[in-house]
Amino acid sequence: MILPTITSDLPGIGGALKQAPEHFVVEEIPLYEPSGEGDHLYVNLTRRGWNTRDVVTALARVFGLAADDIGFAGLKDRQALTTQTFSLLRVPAEDAAVRISGELPFQVNWVSRHRNKLRTGHLLGNRFAIFVAEVTPDAMPRATAVAAALRARGIPNFFGAQRFGQDGDNAARGREVLLGRGPRQRWLRRFLISAFQSELFNRYLVQRINLGAFDHLLAGDVAKKHGTGGLFVVEDLDREQPRFAAGEISFTGPLFGAKMKAAAEESAALEAQILAQADLPVQAFKKADVDGGRRFGRLLLDHIELDASELETDHGGLWLRFTLPKGAYATVVLREFMKDEVILGEEDEGDD
Repeated sequence: MILPTITSDLPGIGGALKQAPEHFVVEEIPLYEPSGEGDHLYVNLTRRGWNTRDVVTALARVFGLAADDIGFAGLKDRQALTTQTFSLLRVPAEDAAVRISGELPFQVNWVSRHRNKLRTGHLLGNRFAIFVAEVTPDAMPRATAVAAALRARGIPNFFGAQRFGQDGDNAARGREVLLGRGPRQRWLRRFLISAFQSELFNRYLVQRINLGAFDHLLAGDVAKKHGTGGLFVVEDLDREQPRFAAGEISFTGPLFGAKMKAAAEESAALEAQILAQADLPVQAFKKADVDGGRRFGRLLLDHIELDASELETDHGGLWLRFTLPKGAYATVVLREFMKDEVILGEEDEGDD
């Protein structure tokens, strides 16, 4: 499925990504700070050329732990300069930093103790600084126009292509699982079903954009408050649309499941259409014990910084700096600027 850009009327800058790990910088924004006490040692690391699971394997070897004794809040790509926190079960704090620095090519920024293990989703979001090389000669004015449009309108909260696997067939396999076929491993079945839910969400968002309904609420939308995360059904468009325009609330899209909060009226009809196109009864989610949920359809990007200091150098590129909430994909932002399909490795995939 080809996803539209919300700035399709503006030309892109082209370019190339990830010529070096230092050109893709990502830093986690924690959900909470460690308390200083507890069985889990939180270790904040900066590394290049390592994905999250490889770091877990290496830390387990250094401290003689099982992989399950190590926690993290989200997946990060190998080809990046990444700052991320891990939790280690019952590891003494005294020499942890020295042992890590001595045996692994990581920079240890700090260590502290906390009561619970870090788990997927235990973060607010991620800060990105991404260098786009080999851009068009007029990249800066083009990027400035795109950034202004995204600040004004927000951006579709699509799931990135990496959600659907290297061969792009995870969603189709997830549908087979819901129909009672496919692998038997519980974790794999859940993973594939999640990919199918993600594809239906993307299809919903594409349809909404095609209908011209990205910039306003529909009657019966399930809206979400950006400040508190509270959900409610839109019953009075005249009352709620100004809040939408002010960035206080946004519509949500469906992650179909047996306990998903239902939309109403026009919005419910659109969601029913997406599910009908999938040719799958909603009872299939209940049978597979899939609860479902809601996901922001619009992301607000108030802070997008452009840095053209290297535009005239041998590198010939732009730096893009922005912050995304957990579960959002940097690729979705990059394709608005580059106007090319952008496929990276792992990014945080913690859902709302």
